[in-house]
Amino acid sequence: QVQLVESGGGLVQAGGSLRLSCAASGSTFSINAIGWYRQAPGKQREYVAGISIGGSPNYADSVKGRFTISRDNAKNTVYLQMNSLKPEDTAVYYCNADILHLTTGWGTRSYWGQGTQVTVSS
Repeated sequence: QVQLVESGGGLVQAGGSLRLSCAASGSTFSINAIGWYRQAPGKQREYVAGISIGGSPNYADSVKGRFTISRDNAKNTVYLQMNSLKPEDTAVYYCNADILHLTTGWGTRSYWGQGTQVTVSS
C-alpha cells in the first residue's frame, strides 16, 4: 500500500503563487508517473500536469506557462509551482500516481491523495 499526501494549498490573491507538494510513502515501490488533477465545485475533475519518471513534464493548456511540475525521485515527491494564479484556478488539487509495487505481485496501481484546497481571490 502507498499513501499520497498533498500539502501547500491555501488562499492567495489573483496573481500570487503557491507551491504544492505530494509525497508518497508506504511499501517498497517505484513511481512510474505522477501528476496533478483538480476539481472545482460543480465541475468535472480535470488534468492539470504530469511528469514521467525521466522528468518529462506536460501541462493542460489552461495552466501552460504559469505552472511548473517537477519531481524529486530520491524523496518520492512531486511539486507543482503555481504562478500568476487566477480565480479560475480555484479548486481542490489532487495528486495521482501510477506506482509499481516492487516486493509484491500487485504490479502497477493508481493512487490518489486526499486533496488540498487552493483558493484564488479576485
